[in-house]
Amino acid sequence: MNNVLAYTIYIAITLYLIYWIGRMCHRNGRIFILKLYRGDAESTDTINNILLLAYYLFNTGYALLRLKNWEHVLSVAQLVASLSHHLGLLILILAVTHYFNIGLIYFLSKRHHHFTS
Repeated sequence: MNNVLAYTIYIAITLYLIYWIGRMCHRNGRIFILKLYRGDAESTDTINNILLLAYYLFNTGYALLRLKNWEHVLSVAQLVASLSHHLGLLILILAVTHYFNIGLIYFLSKRHHHFTS
């Protein structure tokens, strides 16, 4: 088997997951950020867009860097195991990134309220 197949499947699934989760968090997170910023739509949209861009850049870069350490795939079973390992790690990173962003939003909203009060 060739690693090109593994890379192609991994990149396709990864980019789809990153895009889908990013859009979902961007859309649903706006309401959360808007509440934290007490209706300040301009600040909310700015923060939300910056978080989405950072999310895309960080996770796409990480996913592509994972290709460097990919083991050589010799069978279909190894392909499935390798894809499962790499995609599982990516999903874990996506979850950690999401919770980091929630914490960042909370911190920035407290700071924003402190300076505007």
